[in-house]
Amino acid sequence: MAGDSTGPQTPNAPGADGATAGTAAGAPPPKYPKGVILGKDGKPCRACNSFASFTTQSKSALKAAAPAPAKDCPPDVEVLGRSTWTLLHSIAATYPPTPTPKEQSDIKSFMRLFSKLYPCWVCAEDFQAYMQKREVKAGSRDEFGNWLCEAHNEVNRKLGKPTFDCRKWEERWRTGWKDGSCD
Repeated sequence: MAGDSTGPQTPNAPGADGATAGTAAGAPPPKYPKGVILGKDGKPCRACNSFASFTTQSKSALKAAAPAPAKDCPPDVEVLGRSTWTLLHSIAATYPPTPTPKEQSDIKSFMRLFSKLYPCWVCAEDFQAYMQKREVKAGSRDEFGNWLCEAHNEVNRKLGKPTFDCRKWEERWRTGWKDGSCD
């Protein structure tokens, strides 16, 4: 994990014997595109990288649209991220308007465990750090939904993606758009 000296953190990181993780001593290290995140086993972490990151081996590949992975393949970081946010926002949308102390404790525990078990270790550590700075707000559906929306926006800012107007989180995730397009 990031900051863990026992696991590779950069592509082609050499081990103690000078060999790259996952290769025999003296064998040339595998070449991965710049920015590919390796797992603890020294191989590319599927949950931490996008399918597109493996298709950028040449300049011509950068110009062509990256093909989408087959639907029956394990999810890459982009598919995993979209699915995760859909699940989390859906949980917020069904969270009680006035939760009991037990329900508040449960959602905080869930978020803490979820961030520890998340398949993309880089993403997991980043979200854990976010939660240390900004404790999960769980006093009401609106409070939790807004906290989650702000957390999602923080991730979007880091990824260079547009942010969402959190005043509309409930319309997006619970009631549907006022224009009736979700009816």
